[in-house]
Amino acid sequence: MSIDRAINNAAASVEMEGYTIDDQCKEWCRQVLENKMTMKQYIQLVLEQAGVNA
Repeated sequence: MSIDRAINNAAASVEMEGYTIDDQCKEWCRQVLENKMTMKQYIQLVLEQAGVNA
């Protein structure tokens, strides 16, 4: 399965639960899956985007 397809499948699953995944988060996920970003960096970016000070 391609990275894009995996991301889109995961996003569709989350959206069925009533949440929204924006394009920026999908891009960050792609970067994690391509080992261009760590999971820790991803979580920090998502928290910042949500306005959470961690």
